[in-house]
Amino acid sequence: MVTFDIVTVGHFAIDFIKLPNKARTKPTLGGPPTYVSLAARKLGAEVSVISKVGVNFPDRFIRFLASRGVDLSGLKKDKDALTTSFFLDYSIGKDRELILKKKGPIITANDVPDNLNSKAVHIAPIANEVPIETLKKLQTFSSIMSLDPQGFVRKFGRDGKVSLGQLKDLDVLKGIDVFKASYKESEAVTGQSDPVYMAKNLRRKGVKMVLITRGVEPALFSAEGKMYYVPTAKPKAIVDTTGAGDVFIGAFLTALVRGEDPLWCACVGSAAASFVVEKLGPSGFGSTRQVQARATQVYNEASVVS
Repeated sequence: MVTFDIVTVGHFAIDFIKLPNKARTKPTLGGPPTYVSLAARKLGAEVSVISKVGVNFPDRFIRFLASRGVDLSGLKKDKDALTTSFFLDYSIGKDRELILKKKGPIITANDVPDNLNSKAVHIAPIANEVPIETLKKLQTFSSIMSLDPQGFVRKFGRDGKVSLGQLKDLDVLKGIDVFKASYKESEAVTGQSDPVYMAKNLRRKGVKMVLITRGVEPALFSAEGKMYYVPTAKPKAIVDTTGAGDVFIGAFLTALVRGEDPLWCACVGSAAASFVVEKLGPSGFGSTRQVQARATQVYNEASVVS
């Protein structure tokens, strides 16, 4: 039986990314399984996915992932469905506008292999595609359960525009060891506006480690009874921020399953995320040496929350 370091559960996506000063968009491979897996794989982790796509998922995406060492034995293609697809518009202002174009099939408990064996399982829905029954089954296969709740708090208008609402089912937090979310998503989950209180709220619910990313502002990281501000590693340029949070958690979990100090793991996550934003889509990933160099700078600047 193969033991993976990280298995990511959620939809692959076909992204259409509109950047400033770019007249055209083209289909780009997206979704948490892409960014988490490629970031972790670049750092030497053994990775797999549990995901479902539709008949329109390009074969070239599958070849791309496989060529980079991502195990796809848990990927299912539904010939009667379409792949989850988003239009991401960064050209209209400071914050992106996210529009759901297509929604893929639900990932059921039956889609989880009975012989799954992984050191960490990262659950990352993007369009509410992971039911609670699936989540509960996943908890029986790993010693580290990680959650990005974005797909549980997203609401979709008739035109597909994405907004955030409250987390309706708090059971998704049960058994979660690592919680990673953006500031706005953490606000939707906890009902708090202060990151420190967000983390305290989540810790009271049993979450062991909390990562709240805040764009260019330092992330807040809580673990082992302490809280830290983890600075954002400085990229050479910012081209496309899509997937930065997924890369953060992919690198974080890679270091965590190796037994590294939790604060160092968060610094590795920050460093890895700074490389992916330098290029369009899932094409910018630093080497282990490059990531560790930036992580060292972040670690030296990290501070304890007073």
